[in-house]
Amino acid sequence: MIKLPVALALAVRCSAGDLGWDDEVTIGAENLTANDAPSPCVAGASLSLAELNFEMISASDNVATNVLIDVLGRETIGQACTRFGLRDTAVRRKLSGSTLIDDPGATGRNTHPAGDAALILRAIALGTAPAADRLYAALRAQIWNDKLSRGLVAGDRFVHKTGDTSEVSHDGGILQLADGRRFVLVVYTALPSSPENDARFAAFARALRPYFDRNEPD
Repeated sequence: MIKLPVALALAVRCSAGDLGWDDEVTIGAENLTANDAPSPCVAGASLSLAELNFEMISASDNVATNVLIDVLGRETIGQACTRFGLRDTAVRRKLSGSTLIDDPGATGRNTHPAGDAALILRAIALGTAPAADRLYAALRAQIWNDKLSRGLVAGDRFVHKTGDTSEVSHDGGILQLADGRRFVLVVYTALPSSPENDARFAAFARALRPYFDRNEPD
């Protein structure tokens, strides 16, 4: 889920004109780590910031995330978080697969609680986040849809970001019902990532879903 504030900080910088979405970055070997899906982020490849952002959000690409952390700087990401009221979010280290990558700038564990994730998603839903349409499109292209998405009903649209490690499993996004009403839904757990625990997310969403229908529009 730490990829959400990285995307927000990138949107802030690009909207301010400090960076451009079409700016290209070459992937260095120092940022390589394991991904759960095939990735265009290989050593020597050149990708635009827009492409890196899309891979980071839609496919949860760890290498794209590490490259963007270098481009933005951890302090800049923190400043963007503070601007949007994310007081408990901090990017302190790059992301790794099964083996920690060498990260001389690391200062501890990353933090991004569920409440802060909800603030980013709300800003995207309301259009108050910079480049909200671009961020929304990346969330909508999410390839990992085995958690809350499986508990929703026909006509629902859930644009979202998952977060998985061997210790935790999370999911959060913007739920739009067939009648156009939208809700921000974020679920964090201390459950390890597994198909069995993914099924628990789906069961929770199925149990929760009727309550959204009771929330009638004004």
